Amino acid sequence: MSQSASKTKAITAMRSVHLRIWRPAVPIMAVVMAASLAGCANRDSVTVGAIPDDYRTTHPIVIAEKIQKIDLPVGAGDRGMTRFQRDTLLGFLDGYDRSAAPVLTIEVPSGSANEIAAAAAGRDFARLAIASGISRKRIAVRSYQSVSAEASAPVRVAYVSVKAQTDKCGRWPEDLLETSENKHYADFGCSYQNNLAAQMANPADLIGPRKQTPIDAANRSAVIDVYRDRGISDELLGNSEVEY
Repeated sequence: MSQSASKTKAITAMRSVHLRIWRPAVPIMAVVMAASLAGCANRDSVTVGAIPDDYRTTHPIVIAEKIQKIDLPVGAGDRGMTRFQRDTLLGFLDGYDRSAAPVLTIEVPSGSANEIAAAAAGRDFARLAIASGISRKRIAVRSYQSVSAEASAPVRVAYVSVKAQTDKCGRWPEDLLETSENKHYADFGCSYQNNLAAQMANPADLIGPRKQTPIDAANRSAVIDVYRDRGISDELLGNSEVEY
């Protein structure tokens, strides 16, 4: 055999060996890469899905009982309820639910410098509450011990009401500059939820819709008659894009 033929046969053998080694390695590498990518995808989805990133979840609005109270200062020289106390108390009693009729508590200080004046003011407060529509049976007047005999203690008026509320704002457990996570911070949406809860005149509206009121048949008939007679004002016709 010549030298060139031997060299050609050796190169062919080396190529066949190289192909036998490389071909099974290709599917193995593909399987390894696919498994690694699948593992990363599963890990990321589990981690992100477990993080609560909704302000309605972190700061939920709940309906619960809350004590509404106000402290009315009374001077030692006062004789009964003053105009300032009357206006303040009437504004406070506007939030009293007369349908639920909770107990209205009037706490008068005892052993303070204004004890006599506070007792007289407390009686006037009770009479004003009765005049504003609160039942006499739902008013409780009691006394509490003053901290100091030389100071003038206020008269506290309180009642329990059902309110829509959420947790307090201002929670900053970590520095925003020291995290790279792309999610809401702890206090995000707290002010919005608090303001929304404070605007709820009837907290039951968050639970479900109210019952519809009866239809005003007379008003409905009048509106339909006006529509049929085309009794539409010229101002409305001039600003309307519809030609009647």
